[in-house]
Amino acid sequence: MAGPTAQRLVLRVPVAGAIGMAAGHRNMAPTLFRFLTRLGAALVLGAAASASFAQQPYPDKPIRLVVPYPPGGTADILGRLLAERLPPELGQTVLVENRAGGGTAIGARYVAAAPADGYTLFVGTSTSHAINPALQADIGYDPVRDFTAVAAIAEVPYVIVSHPKRGFRILKDLVAYARAHPGELNYSSAGTGSSNHLGGELLGSVERIRITHIPYKGSAPALNDLLAGQVDFMFDLAPTAQQHIRAGKLTPLAVTAAQRSAVLPDVPTAAEAGVPGAQITAWFGIFAPARLPAEIRQRLAQALSAVLAQPDTRKRLADLGTESMTQQGAAFQSFVAQDYAHWKNLVAQAGIKAD
Repeated sequence: MAGPTAQRLVLRVPVAGAIGMAAGHRNMAPTLFRFLTRLGAALVLGAAASASFAQQPYPDKPIRLVVPYPPGGTADILGRLLAERLPPELGQTVLVENRAGGGTAIGARYVAAAPADGYTLFVGTSTSHAINPALQADIGYDPVRDFTAVAAIAEVPYVIVSHPKRGFRILKDLVAYARAHPGELNYSSAGTGSSNHLGGELLGSVERIRITHIPYKGSAPALNDLLAGQVDFMFDLAPTAQQHIRAGKLTPLAVTAAQRSAVLPDVPTAAEAGVPGAQITAWFGIFAPARLPAEIRQRLAQALSAVLAQPDTRKRLADLGTESMTQQGAAFQSFVAQDYAHWKNLVAQAGIKAD
């Protein structure tokens, strides 16, 4: 009876209680005092060893990096670049998984529902985490609450380009003409609710001008009709537009980023051109499901920072026409929340509905 009874008694006494009882009753029999003291110490060491065993170093298995687009686009290229360069920093393989569809919603919903253990990551964009959620109330995820923002990767600025026949030299020329001729100027986009559509809505809102939106089924036909002079201007990605600008087929009026673009260094920013509110970029970042442990978030952010600081990585990003972004952790989470709120407000004011 002594063995089982003693065992049940010990299991009911907390570790701290066993040690405290021994310390508080030093006048008890020396043998019992030493027994309780050693037992308490052994339990403390055992608990520490169990916790250490349970918390294996992260990562201890391959990581999936979900891209919400088909292979070949900028987000996919960035994802594969990181998958190639992160393993030496993390000590594990990173596998790219393309989950395209739903305008990025399929991939985003998949990652939002995944375990928050750091083994499922997401190449999020301004489309997946700001524009589409602002346009679609039933998209199936919240871009802020359902994700942990780990680190920004890069952004691609837009450039406002017009057909040379219009004779505009700077953005203020276009604004002045639109103010004097409400609704006459038109601009093309990849479709209702696309980034270049919202860019035009933003310009109209900040300058209080009325311009006519002409939606197309994709950026390529929208750009082709601008080149043919069928429309007046467009918000196009700077890397895409640069060849037509250099050939004299399009006139650049302003870059819609905080700084000038490396691919168009002679083109002023919208702020420099006198329209500081017309700022829009296509940005990319790494996300995990909500409630990712802080230590894993920091580990991933450090690894990403190391990769993005490599000279060859910087060159590859520059060749893609991207600009650097430095936000990490809470700063990046705040950036995403603000961008989402910005576009949600604009969409509501303009009454835009996605196609």
